[in-house]
Amino acid sequence: MSETELATFGGGCFWCVEAAFERVRGVREVVSGYAGGHTEDPSYREVCSGSTGHAEVVQVAYDPDAVSYEDLLEVFFTIHDPTTKDRQGPDVGSQYRSIVLYHGEAQREAVERYIEELEESGEYEGVVTEVTRLETFYRAEEKHQNYFAKNPDQPYCRMQIPPKLEKLESKHADKLAPEAPGGD
Repeated sequence: MSETELATFGGGCFWCVEAAFERVRGVREVVSGYAGGHTEDPSYREVCSGSTGHAEVVQVAYDPDAVSYEDLLEVFFTIHDPTTKDRQGPDVGSQYRSIVLYHGEAQREAVERYIEELEESGEYEGVVTEVTRLETFYRAEEKHQNYFAKNPDQPYCRMQIPPKLEKLESKHADKLAPEAPGGD
């Protein structure tokens, strides 16, 4: 078994991002949390206020022999809109910004290259995704972990998450774990 690596992404509500990455082949764990801000060990309520500087993010532990960082970037840029500043769907505020928090120079180079390729391809114009080094990741409260799986009938989840998962399944079925809905 290979070493597990980490990747950290924020693309709106962490419930949505978590639900998508949990379906990806080679992903061992997805943890919802907060990063990119200045407040130590913030609460959900504090992050939602927009005063902490943190974004809602997920930290993805993955097997690089089963899924590459570039594959994770493809998933990330599929499941959110990287051209809207501080907004994803109904969620508005800097805590919902598009952000990649890299864990080393190789990840920084990969995400910068990927964004450049996205813009050159014409798939997206004006990508506003923040790319910054991860300083500290704060795990969110337990009730926010694996949220969609535990709360599939919650109204926000029913409205916001299935379209993202459908898009993921239609564009990246080859990256889904066999046990994931829509996987091989």
